[in-house]
Amino acid sequence: MTVRSILNTKGHQIMSVEPDAKLAAAVKLLGEKKIGAVLVMNQSRLEGILSERDIVRVLGERGAGALEEPVAQVMTRKVVTCKETDTVAELMEMMTSGKFRHLPVIDNGKVVGLISIGDIVKRRVQEYESEQEALRDYIKTA
Repeated sequence: MTVRSILNTKGHQIMSVEPDAKLAAAVKLLGEKKIGAVLVMNQSRLEGILSERDIVRVLGERGAGALEEPVAQVMTRKVVTCKETDTVAELMEMMTSGKFRHLPVIDNGKVVGLISIGDIVKRRVQEYESEQEALRDYIKTA
């Protein structure tokens, strides 16, 4: 199972903000869309990623005043990315070792999607359910 198969089911929509957007606006977007991270993009170039963890960290360090700061001052700049050809097993390893839950998907230098740990878990559960159904069908015919 590859990233491409997940994106083909999930879709390629990407939520993003610009680096100079206020943190408060990014928080509002996360809440409205019920998502845990947003890409920080300058036109079509990936500049960073802003996650719930980044927001909690900066609020703990600097207080509510941080909500008026630009996203660029809060975001994670060293973004780990994946390719459409990467497998789910590879993503699980990257996410586990890096202790993050969101991976932008890059194809030919362009962001084409975002995969979350929730997407992976959902796909794995579907895979297990399909296997169980196939086994039940096999047993019935044996």
